[in-house]
Amino acid sequence: MSDPFATLPPWPQVDFAAYGEIEPKKLSRIQKLVGGFLARNWVTIPHVTHHDDADITDFETRRKAHNEAGGTKLTLVPLIVKAMADALAAMPQFNASLDIANGVLVMKRYVHVGVAVDTPGGLLVPVIRDCDAKSLDILAIEIAALSDKARTKGLSANEMEGGCITLTSLGHIGGTAFTPIVNAPEVAILGVARARPVAVPGPDDAVLWRQMLPLSLSYDHRVINGADAARFVRFVADRLADPALFDQLSSDRRAAETKG
Repeated sequence: MSDPFATLPPWPQVDFAAYGEIEPKKLSRIQKLVGGFLARNWVTIPHVTHHDDADITDFETRRKAHNEAGGTKLTLVPLIVKAMADALAAMPQFNASLDIANGVLVMKRYVHVGVAVDTPGGLLVPVIRDCDAKSLDILAIEIAALSDKARTKGLSANEMEGGCITLTSLGHIGGTAFTPIVNAPEVAILGVARARPVAVPGPDDAVLWRQMLPLSLSYDHRVINGADAARFVRFVADRLADPALFDQLSSDRRAAETKG
């Protein structure tokens, strides 16, 4: 099979100094590695991105009440990770990897979720293992610990391997939607932008303001079809709206809150 990129023109070589002052800056090791992986994934995976909104108005009320009660602080991230783990259990076609060489789809019986972390040296993705079996408290602690390690000491290869799906969030910065690149050999990645107030119609022509969280799911169209992608995002959104999501705290934490 011929190389489909062999006929492309070469990358332009430009003497930028001819147009003004410049300052060459070497890429970090992480930038070089990640850049290569992203370029490979973008040109070899047929990407499609599905966008939807999750109504997190009541979700945010519950999350803030939980944090005010003390104990392990919950940000959006561990809750979304838990919702994604539940979605993988309900829709196992997303918990798979395409083995092109052997012509098989590898179905995984474990649930490990990668969480993209913006570090001074570049993007790293620590993998949180067995997310389906861990309480929200434990997930929050592990995500915080690995994110801090990624930003300070760096991560080992083992800590970034074995993911089933990845979460990448820009909500702390901004944005309304984006197209994250699938983290091969996974088949999907969920992007989260900043929540925003949205006016929706209420009873008797009233206007209600709801807090909406933009979700962007990029997926490998060789494995996932558009209808299933829409169902997956809707599942995550509905799971975030479900009060039962907060029942997945540790037994000690639930007992303390019930007593309080």
